[in-house]
Amino acid sequence: MTPAKAQAVIIGASAGAVEALSAILPALPRSFPLPVIVVVHVPSDRPSLMVDLFRAKCRLPVEEAEDKQSLEAGTIYFAPPDYHLLVETDRNLSLSADEPVLFSRPSIDILFESAADAFGPDLIAIVLTGANRDGADGLAAVHNAGGTVIVQNPEGAHARAMPEAAIQSCPSALVLSLDAIAEYLKEV
Repeated sequence: MTPAKAQAVIIGASAGAVEALSAILPALPRSFPLPVIVVVHVPSDRPSLMVDLFRAKCRLPVEEAEDKQSLEAGTIYFAPPDYHLLVETDRNLSLSADEPVLFSRPSIDILFESAADAFGPDLIAIVLTGANRDGADGLAAVHNAGGTVIVQNPEGAHARAMPEAAIQSCPSALVLSLDAIAEYLKEV
């Protein structure tokens, strides 16, 4: 059951991200009450097409996150290429050009750990398909802060490594199919 007090959703994905996110984000209703913050590993040497792609598919507004931006309910924010995306304790977004983590900038772990500090138990964190272990430590941080943790079932993932690492790091996580994740979020 979705916690009634949830105040934000964070999602991390890598290899296979477009397909996985396409099963979740367009399913969210126009009335979805929470901000959704997404990190996808994209090459740093070219612009991300995520915002344009999902703007055309989603009922919610979709934006590329900006430094010091305030979170708005019912808005989807994507990390820009080559920047870490963080949630500050005042619940505004910030960008960082610090060193890559696990060869990735943006890093899922950095978003998840900062959001765990900002939202504590009022957070839903989701790790999707990917070919490394980014997100596993961040998911554990969200769990330790009392948040809700969800992992895409590795059986249906394009790349199993990231969800498998997340489950290993956080064995009590809900392990759901993409369709079940979308249904779970619609109950918020």
